[in-house]
Amino acid sequence: MVRITIRGLSFSYDSVPALRDVNLEVGEGEVLSIIGPNGSGKSTLLKCIDRILKPVGTILIDGKELESLTREEIARTIGYIPQIMDNPLPMRVFETILMGRKPYIGWKPSSRDLKIVSEVIELLGLEDLAMRYVRELSGGERQKVLIARALAQEPNVLLLDEPTSNLDLRHQLEVLDLIKGLAKKGLSVIMAMHDLNLAARYSDKIAMLKGGRVYAIGGLEVLTPRNIEMVYGVKVSIVRRGDRIVIIPEKPVSPSLREPISL
Repeated sequence: MVRITIRGLSFSYDSVPALRDVNLEVGEGEVLSIIGPNGSGKSTLLKCIDRILKPVGTILIDGKELESLTREEIARTIGYIPQIMDNPLPMRVFETILMGRKPYIGWKPSSRDLKIVSEVIELLGLEDLAMRYVRELSGGERQKVLIARALAQEPNVLLLDEPTSNLDLRHQLEVLDLIKGLAKKGLSVIMAMHDLNLAARYSDKIAMLKGGRVYAIGGLEVLTPRNIEMVYGVKVSIVRRGDRIVIIPEKPVSPSLREPISL
């Protein structure tokens, strides 16, 4: 079942194009990683899907036009996790995660709201941090709180902007294992990723962005040395280990040797 359909999506900051005619689909329970160099449009695309930005084009969620949904309906459907938590409010971890229940809460949290928050805290191993203030936490701990807050929304779609950027190696794997496990239960996931090897390991589908356009999209077969060189300007070697691949950077290439971006 196709959960997300994007057709002809474009967006500009003032008069500077950031996304150009993006088309893609994400199925139920599928993990799509968006990769590309800085400035290629990864974060902008996620913000467009969450309606933080208002693009030109069509976005369908379970066949419904995103533009027709209220902000509350979007919040019940899509969980968005930004790269970092800037200037957190003077709130404890439990209270911050409870904010994810806002689309459901009436004048006070129900027992179900509190139960879901407790389950999410346990799922992410945040029990020891639940009563601490978020501003006291490390960057990696704050990242896990952001993920917990989004999961408390009970979304069908999860958007993550560099979910491993503030995590050490162990916690990177723990968080991505968790996300992959949630996808197997039906959650559709779109992640903006810098680490090509993690994207290759945890993604069902990969979209390579270059200059705001989808340069290539598909499974692991799109991660070829040629495609990576054209998108990133870096020569790489690819080693296969069973059903996985390992991408090894070799050297940058001269910009004059790279394929021009069509406008």
